[in-house]
Amino acid sequence: MHLKHLSLTNFRNYLHLELSLPPGLILLQGDNAQGKTNLLEAIYLLATSRSPHAQADRQMIHWKAEEEPMPFARLVARVQRADALRQIEIVLVKTPLSDGTHRLQKRIRVDGLRRRAMDLMGEVNVVLFSPQDITLVAGPPGLRRRYLDATLCQLDPRYCQALSQYNRILTQRNHLLRLIREGRAGLDELTFWDDGLVEQGSYLIARRQEMLGKLDGLVRAVHLEVTGGEEELHLSYVPSFVRDKGGQGTQLPLQPQPQEEELRTPFRAHLQGRRREEIARGMTLVGPHRDDLRFTVGGVDMGVYGSRGQQRTLVLSLKLAEAELMEAEVGEQPILLLDDLLSELDGARRRYLTQRLDRHEQAILTTTDLGDYEEAFLARVLLLRVHGGKIERMRP
Repeated sequence: MHLKHLSLTNFRNYLHLELSLPPGLILLQGDNAQGKTNLLEAIYLLATSRSPHAQADRQMIHWKAEEEPMPFARLVARVQRADALRQIEIVLVKTPLSDGTHRLQKRIRVDGLRRRAMDLMGEVNVVLFSPQDITLVAGPPGLRRRYLDATLCQLDPRYCQALSQYNRILTQRNHLLRLIREGRAGLDELTFWDDGLVEQGSYLIARRQEMLGKLDGLVRAVHLEVTGGEEELHLSYVPSFVRDKGGQGTQLPLQPQPQEEELRTPFRAHLQGRRREEIARGMTLVGPHRDDLRFTVGGVDMGVYGSRGQQRTLVLSLKLAEAELMEAEVGEQPILLLDDLLSELDGARRRYLTQRLDRHEQAILTTTDLGDYEEAFLARVLLLRVHGGKIERMRP
């Protein structure tokens, strides 16, 4: 698949943009804060309904649009898939309320029909790499869980539905735990919510394990190539209900087809074992919302002992393997969005990555410095200049 046309109105620093793109390699060059990353953000938003950067959707509406009675941002993408041309539209609207405040609405259409955010997942597949992704390795577990969820939601609509149901159950169960702590509810009321938590949570864990079982082999092969055979990378999944004697998380073996039934018994037992602690804290301490993902090279945890260069290279390998997995699962290559790809990499790894990109139907890259790329690579890309929310070709 590839992005054929992108239209932006009042999005970030783009007041109005109409951009047609061909398949192949596209390199966006420009100084910092000119709109390169914003463009990738727009494409990612159209694919997933979520921004990889904004804390709130209202932040993506151009400041000049705030002068209008009803500020809005509109994004439209036409994406060529193997079987059809898809049109995705997202409109962010700040609707005025009677008390003088605004409520932000997100309206989504696919081929002209209204859709929920959940329904958008999988219509367009993208893989995004940004410099901030290094935190996937060394940052808090929540970042790694969000990565797993975002990837799986693009591949499996049922996973996205189960995740939504799980989060609703989790919210209700946490509320009940606080009521029990305050003496306003009984322990027997937990049974219903425990059943739902175990059912949906076991499905989420099984699908995560299944995906990681496939991704582990792919990322190992990619990382060996990227590092010249020097580093063998492994992924491991660490559920919150599997503990060693020291209370630390212990990985489960990655399996191509893990069984949900095998997960439910230890999940439920651990819930019961930590019930007193959960009531005291008023929160659920067991489940996929507390699980983690580890990256090891030669048995060494890269999140703890990896250098910044190792961690960055690891994430690049992960994203390239993710693209391979999406192609295998969906039957089409995803669109690659690569923000500041080559910074902090040595010459050998730069050459490997730029050569590898030729395999992909479409890859959109950003850079501040064309000197990071060899002339042979620049000769075969569409080179675009980004300046002040405007984009123009740098050569015919």
